[in-house]
Amino acid sequence: MKNINWAGVFPAVTTQYNEDYSINIPATQNMLDALIKDGVDGIIALGTVGENYSLSAQEKRNVLAASKEVIDGRVPLLTGVAENTTALAVNYARDSEKIGVDGLMVLPGLIYKSNQRENINHFQQVVRNTGLPVMIYNNPISYGVDITVEMMKTLATEENIVAIKESSTSTFRITDIINEFGQDRFRIFCGVDNIAFESLLLGAHGWISGLTNVFPKESVAIFNLIKSGHINKALEIYRWITPLLHLDTIPTLVQCIKLAEQLVGRGHERIRAPRMILKGKERENVVNLVEQALANRPQL
Repeated sequence: MKNINWAGVFPAVTTQYNEDYSINIPATQNMLDALIKDGVDGIIALGTVGENYSLSAQEKRNVLAASKEVIDGRVPLLTGVAENTTALAVNYARDSEKIGVDGLMVLPGLIYKSNQRENINHFQQVVRNTGLPVMIYNNPISYGVDITVEMMKTLATEENIVAIKESSTSTFRITDIINEFGQDRFRIFCGVDNIAFESLLLGAHGWISGLTNVFPKESVAIFNLIKSGHINKALEIYRWITPLLHLDTIPTLVQCIKLAEQLVGRGHERIRAPRMILKGKERENVVNLVEQALANRPQL
């Protein structure tokens, strides 16, 4: 696990559907291939943006196999592990390892809001039943469970927990993690698009992004410019894209991202219920933001 060196921009990718809402494997593969050709550093399949919990167990495994096929080792492939019970999460982790993914992004058990002891046990059971490197996904706003630095002290004893996706929106968490564990124990990823710039300046190793699906080259440029010390140029691009990045922080983020993908020709907005495509002012807002971004697109 010491050789795991995940870093850079990892889009949390969408899952594409046919007109009957079955999974469109060719379209999903084409979308992944285009993102890799545009320079992203890794892929997160079947996270929140990938509608993990809207897919059947078999559909998830089919998407993973298709993703593995098209990525073909060019970048790391991680999958979200988002299940209602610990046993289902363990089973999914094992199947993902058989399919050949490169890592797991593990969420707390869904629906039930576990306490600290239960939450730690959930992660321990998953990681102890796989040989894959694991990223802990902390998103207390969406999932009602906060994985604190104190909890990470226990989880740090698990060798294959190598990374943290920090989506608490509290940028000080990045500093707290580094102060407690050093710069190298965990690969820290910002999981909230509109604080990515700040998080990377504070020492985050990467950025797991929803809006990178829409503007991948610009997202990668922000990361590379910050890491190479060209802060002002990175900030110029970041300010340009920030109005769109705010879409990542609202309940309809998946609908917003899929609509934006469609508007720039990178995917389709079809989405499974209970989510529904945007209408009225919500839709107009996304369309206007994308049109403004395209009209003022910066030179890279």
